[in-house]
Amino acid sequence: MDQIRVGIIMNGVTGRMGTRQHLDRSIVAIRDQGGLTLADGRKLLVDPILVGRNAAKLKELASRYGVDRWTTSLDEALADPNDTIYFDAQLTDLRAEAVKAAIAAGKHVFCEKPTAGNLNEALELVRLADAAGVKHGVVQDKLFLPGIRKLKRLIDGGFFGDLLSFRLNFGYWVFEGDWQQPNRPSWNYRAEEGGGLILDMYPHWRYVLDNIIGPVKSVLCHGQVHIPRRWDENGDEYRATAEDAAYGMFQFDNGVLAQFTTSWVTRPYRDEIGEWQLDGTLGSAIAGLRDCRVQSRANTPMPVWNPDIPNPIDFRAGWSEVPDNQEFGNAFRIQWEMFLRHVVEDAEFPWDLLEGAKGVQLAELAMRSWHERRWIDIPDLEIPAL
Repeated sequence: MDQIRVGIIMNGVTGRMGTRQHLDRSIVAIRDQGGLTLADGRKLLVDPILVGRNAAKLKELASRYGVDRWTTSLDEALADPNDTIYFDAQLTDLRAEAVKAAIAAGKHVFCEKPTAGNLNEALELVRLADAAGVKHGVVQDKLFLPGIRKLKRLIDGGFFGDLLSFRLNFGYWVFEGDWQQPNRPSWNYRAEEGGGLILDMYPHWRYVLDNIIGPVKSVLCHGQVHIPRRWDENGDEYRATAEDAAYGMFQFDNGVLAQFTTSWVTRPYRDEIGEWQLDGTLGSAIAGLRDCRVQSRANTPMPVWNPDIPNPIDFRAGWSEVPDNQEFGNAFRIQWEMFLRHVVEDAEFPWDLLEGAKGVQLAELAMRSWHERRWIDIPDLEIPAL
């Protein structure tokens, strides 16, 4: 059987998400299954090289996953013509410059979000990549979660009738670090290091909103630093300069209003860390990361407000589970396989750096809305000319 080797420069995969989702459950998983079968019957074999700043972490990670190559020199990795794809999962404030270097070296680019710390820089990456003729993509993992895929299936099947509203409760408690080990890195709470919940999560919400409801047309947002004193990984106290919660509303041309609460200072009382509720004239659905439940118009109870008696209605009992009807793979691996096919076979891959820039745009306008205390319209993006 004919084989094709694809060398992948993986920068920043020593972090939790980079290790678990991109290295372990995506690239190593593809390697361990013998590669990816292409449309013409050839096998695509992935050959990663790990890049980072900490040699000890890289060496341990390479040993753990049986990866032969690693380096602390990005320039050295980019200089090898046999490695044709560059992947970036670094800290936000390091990503854009590294992606620029990869584009200049002629590498195809696949990267995490946000693609840059501001919109101008995110659009510059689009312009540079297009001018260089390299292929590019941005991770849009939540589109491939089982719960979101079931929700989209319901929309495509006409379950909802006319769509009315879309709501999200997302988040969990991140420990301050004084008496309990923090469960998110401290840079997330330092605006000067690219931290902040809005820049972290609103690029996700942009592609979810655009693909589930339609193009977002305006945003109203309030962010807040609820807990200003935190302790870092070394136990040192620091002052949080980046918001730990955001309360956003989004409008669309079709009349739907979305309301998203995103928080690292909340204790969930729900089935999953995040739950989206979509209401329509004929039915409603609640989708988590994996599960999705529905209630149709005919099964909707008629509650009566009476605080003097116990509530007689079991509201949860009126919802039904949406069946899987298929096997759902890892969301990150699915998109990795799609991007690999895009590079090698020229298969379709619509989630490019321009889509990534839209996410940065929403985050930037949401922060502007917060500081100016008003609705902000979202214009179409224009890529800067050469």
